[in-house]
Amino acid sequence: MPIDQHGRPGPETEGQEAAGTRESGSTANGGESAEAPGAQGGRTAELETEVARLKDQLLRALAETENLRKRHAREREDVQKFAVQQFAKDIVSAADNMRRALAAAPADKAGLPDSVKGLVDGVAMVEREMLSIFERHGLKRIEPLGERFDPAFHQPMFEMDASEQHQPGTVGQVLQAGYVLHGRCLRPALVAVVKAAGRASGSIDTTA
Repeated sequence: MPIDQHGRPGPETEGQEAAGTRESGSTANGGESAEAPGAQGGRTAELETEVARLKDQLLRALAETENLRKRHAREREDVQKFAVQQFAKDIVSAADNMRRALAAAPADKAGLPDSVKGLVDGVAMVEREMLSIFERHGLKRIEPLGERFDPAFHQPMFEMDASEQHQPGTVGQVLQAGYVLHGRCLRPALVAVVKAAGRASGSIDTTA
């Protein structure tokens, strides 16, 4: 290494050292640049995974909230529909009494006094109006004569033999009308069920 007369490195030596320093710095910077893309790629993958996880959690929370809203809406609707259930059970007894009064009147009213005829016609008109009001509020009378026996809406009282008019597994007689409130059984109809020929009484066939 050349040294001048004062004992300092010459210009040539200083230039070589500066070049070496720049080369070392370039090498170091090049190494950092080579490593940076890999680190950034790993960080991006982590962020994408986290975003996907949070998105899944959000969708699940939204679905659960919607299901809860629908369930509350159904419960509120049921409360509104069936809040009058006990009142309906009581009021149908009045309708039953009207039906009994009409059933007690003679079928042929020709020989009845005009006052009695008017009374019977008035009771029949009140019954029709009452049933119409019932139906407007979701309360409907069921008289399932000839229909298939349905344990959800019919209560069997006894069995009767089959005939040309009554097929096995159907309702052969209605002892008391039933009522449904918005499709739900309020009071089952009391019925006699037609049994199959040769089958012993006492076991109602509910699968017919």
